[in-house]
Amino acid sequence: MNESSKIAERFCELAKSQSYKLAIQFGMPGQTEDFDFAKFWRRVERVTGHLQSTHGLKVGQRVAWLGLNHELQLVTLVACARLGLIFMPLNFRLALAELQSVLQDAKPDILMHDEMHADAAISLSKAGPPCFQLESLIASPSSKNLALPVVNDDADVLLVYTSGTTGLPKGAVHTQAGLLANAQASDEAHEFNATDIVLSTLPMFHVGGLCIQTLPALLAGVSVHLHPRFDASAWLHAVSNVEVAKRPTLSLLVPATMRAVLENAQWSAADLTSLRGIMAGSSSLPQAYLEKFHERGVPVGQIYGTTETGPVSVILKFRDAVQRIGFAGWPHAKLELQLIDSEGRAVKQGEIGEVRVRGTNLMRGYWCAATQAAKEGLNDGWFDTGDMGYLDAQGCLQIVGRNKDMIISGGENIYPAEIENALAAFPGLLECAVVGLPDERWGEVPVLVLVRASTAAGQNLSEAAVKTHLEAQIARFKLPRRVVFLDELPKSALGKVQKSILQKQMMALNS
Repeated sequence: MNESSKIAERFCELAKSQSYKLAIQFGMPGQTEDFDFAKFWRRVERVTGHLQSTHGLKVGQRVAWLGLNHELQLVTLVACARLGLIFMPLNFRLALAELQSVLQDAKPDILMHDEMHADAAISLSKAGPPCFQLESLIASPSSKNLALPVVNDDADVLLVYTSGTTGLPKGAVHTQAGLLANAQASDEAHEFNATDIVLSTLPMFHVGGLCIQTLPALLAGVSVHLHPRFDASAWLHAVSNVEVAKRPTLSLLVPATMRAVLENAQWSAADLTSLRGIMAGSSSLPQAYLEKFHERGVPVGQIYGTTETGPVSVILKFRDAVQRIGFAGWPHAKLELQLIDSEGRAVKQGEIGEVRVRGTNLMRGYWCAATQAAKEGLNDGWFDTGDMGYLDAQGCLQIVGRNKDMIISGGENIYPAEIENALAAFPGLLECAVVGLPDERWGEVPVLVLVRASTAAGQNLSEAAVKTHLEAQIARFKLPRRVVFLDELPKSALGKVQKSILQKQMMALNS
């Protein structure tokens, strides 16, 4: 059967050229199941049959997915690519009302779910699409009498919703050509080789967990160890307590998971020698975290991007990680990057501007339910990220903060990330955030909000100690004018601090 989808064609080729090579090892340590590339493709064929014959799905229809990471999630994505369907992973951390809003916008035709999220799926199906246990896609044989449609490179294949930190989530639409271009950019960043093993633990309802390493590695014929969820002990066990030849060489972390690994009791004794590098997926990374990995001989590179950009846009390779610590890196070979001012004009080298990018791996646009088309979000192919940064003399990008978060105090620009990063590893501090509040004299002033750790150091954490530390780290005009302690910070379902809500809380305290 001829495959017109280039994504499906690639997996079909891998099933023949490296049939018995491990594609996915799925499960937590001690509870894993292995799937070689031949078995992976057989599962794709069975799921394809169920999607077309059992469920009657046709080109352009959406398949929603609610559940923890699962090997069938990747199988189903490839099956959707074969049939010209659109795969739509849902953020299981959202509240039911938020999920209902997403489903109402995207109008998927079926909802697949795991056992853990069965109750939520059943509730959502009452006013939405019919729901089915994910195992139903594979448990029984499916029709082999398939009529595969012609699937063009620009066919939509992935619909991923943003975290909605500044409003309602938006659905970013990615095409098959876009996913392949993103995989090529990831290959450039990681320089995958035949012996690599990727440890994938971040949720695949987001492009970070799905498209920075996991899907690109499989497309490159690289083995993936897939955990249903992130657990710091399981991550450390996987990289240090298994047979050396089966240990991962690559993994992806974000600041929150990086911190969990560093604070785990197994960290100091863990054998990390199999890792040739860790990629970090975040626009802002605490330097103290990076240094702790570097001290153990593990370089931490960086992938900068957003849901809308694929996400692989700017890359810091492992060989540059130590020298360029804290930088985002350089745009991949097929990406254009500009820094612009508030009028849309390019800024001079070394000056701070908003980061905008254009390339083949960007989304086609945002999903528009009314027309079932994605038409907004890009301007002549450019996507404005909202992140502020500058380029050094070698063209390396440094992100300094979000455009909307910038504080203008006495005519000086202050980026909260600079203050927050200076406190990343401060003893007794669980987390912190900086927001700007109106001030009659200065226009705005930075306010620092702290959450104490549940340790002795946390209970003894004082405002004076924090201020003394900051005075040695950042310019005087950037120092917070107030320090406030809270029990927790308001966050989105993806764990991002919702600064607009925090700012309102601080203004209420100030009134």
